Amino acid sequence: MNPLDLARWQFALVTIYHFFFVPITIGLSVLVAGLQTAWVRTGREHYLRATKFWGKLFLINFAMGVVTGIVQEFQFGMNWSDYSRYVGDIFGAPLAIEGLLAFFLESTFLGLWIFGWDRLSPRIHLSCIWLASIGTFLSAYFILAANSWMQHPVGYRINPVTNRAELTSIWAVLGNSTAVVAFFHTITAALLTAGVFMLAIAAWHVSRGRHLEVLRSSLTLALWTVVISGVLVAVSGDLQARVMTNQQPMKMAAAEALYQTSSPASFSLFTIGNLNGSKELASLRVPHLLSFMATGDLGGSVEGIDNLQAQYQQTYGPGDYRPYVPLTYWSFRLMIGLGMLPVLIALLGLWLTRRGQLPRGRSATWFWRAAVFSVILPLAGNTFGWIFTELGRQPWVVFGLLHTANGVSPSVGAGSVATSLIVLTALYSVLAVIELGLITRYAKEGPPPAPTPATDSPAAELTFAY
Repeated sequence: MNPLDLARWQFALVTIYHFFFVPITIGLSVLVAGLQTAWVRTGREHYLRATKFWGKLFLINFAMGVVTGIVQEFQFGMNWSDYSRYVGDIFGAPLAIEGLLAFFLESTFLGLWIFGWDRLSPRIHLSCIWLASIGTFLSAYFILAANSWMQHPVGYRINPVTNRAELTSIWAVLGNSTAVVAFFHTITAALLTAGVFMLAIAAWHVSRGRHLEVLRSSLTLALWTVVISGVLVAVSGDLQARVMTNQQPMKMAAAEALYQTSSPASFSLFTIGNLNGSKELASLRVPHLLSFMATGDLGGSVEGIDNLQAQYQQTYGPGDYRPYVPLTYWSFRLMIGLGMLPVLIALLGLWLTRRGQLPRGRSATWFWRAAVFSVILPLAGNTFGWIFTELGRQPWVVFGLLHTANGVSPSVGAGSVATSLIVLTALYSVLAVIELGLITRYAKEGPPPAPTPATDSPAAELTFAY
C-alpha cells in the first residue's frame, strides 16, 4: 500500500461515516419543526411530546455529525496538501461561507431551541427550530457546491505563473448546475432517510402497543414522508443523471458498463459476468431505459467507455481515464434499489393503516419487522450513492484539471497515513458504539410522560432540557 491508496481509504472511511449522520440530521430538523408547528397551532399535547422525543434523537445525530465533519475537513491539509494548494482559492470559499454563515446560523438557533423551553414564547421558540433547519439546508448547499466544483469546475482560471486554479466568480461556483441538482437529490434523500428512521422507531413502539397516543401520528407522518420524498428522490435522480451525462459521460457509461456507443441503450437490472466488456454471461435488461435516463429520449445515444477513453486521450494526453467499472456499476444499482425499497414498505404501511386502523395478523407481523429493519436501507443507499459519485469520477480529483494521484501530500509517508487511518478507525468504532447506545436507549424509552396537573409548587411546572 502506498500513501495514495491509504489516503483514499482514509477519505472514504471518514466521508462515509460522517454521512451516516448528515441525512438523518437534515431530515429530522424538518420533521421536528413540523411537529412543533402542529403543537403551536393546535395545542395538542401529543405533538409536544413527539417534538421532544424526536428532538432528542435529532440532537444526538447533530452532535455526532459535527464531530465527524471537523475531522473530514482536516484531511485536506493532512493527506491532500497538493490538492489544497491547487484549488484552495476556490474549494475553500464555499466551505468558509458554510462555516461562517450556515453552521453559525444552525448552531446558534439550535442552542436557543435547546435552552429556550419555558423561557421563550412558543412562537419565538418555534422560529428557532425552523431557522436551525434552514441552517442545515444552507450548510448542505455550500458543501455540495464545493464538491460539485470537483465534478464540474466553473468560475475559475489557471494562473500560468503559479499553475494554480484561481476563483473568478463565486456566483458561478454557487450557481453550478451540478450543485443545484445535487442539492435537490441530497435533500430529498435526507428526508427519505429521516422518514425511515422515524418509521422504524415508531413501528417498534406501535407494534408493541406502546405510546400509541403519541407515536401513531408519528408513524403516519413517517409513512407519508417516505412515500413523497421517495418520489422526489426518483425525480431528482433523473435530473442529476442527465446533468452528469453531459458533464461526465464516462461516469454514466461506467454505471452501465457500456463499452460501445449505443443508440438506443438499454439498462441492465443486473449482469452476470466480469463487466470488462469482453464477456457477459447473462443480464436482465430494460430496453431504451438508459437512453431515457441519460438524455430524456428513449432513442438517445449514450457514449461508450472505449469511445470516451479514445476522446480523453486526445484531449488530456496518454493515460487510463476509466473508473473501476464493477464497483461503479453495482454501486449505482444498489443506490437505486436500496433507496426505493423503503418506499414500497411505506406504501404497504399506508394501505395497512388506512382509516386509522393498525395492521393485524400475519401480514402485519411481516410489515412491522420490515419497517423496523428498513432503517439500514437508506443509510446503505446513501453510502453507495457517494461511492458512485466519487469513484465514477476517477482518475480525476477535479474533473479535467487534476488527477487524484497528483493531489496527495508529497511529504506524508505511508506510515503516517496508516497510523492516522488506524487511529481514526478505532476512534470511529468507539463513537459508533456510543451513538448506537444512545440512540437505542432513548428510542426505547419513548416520548416523555404527559405533564402532571399544575400545582402551586414551582417544582411541579413542566420543564424540559437536553
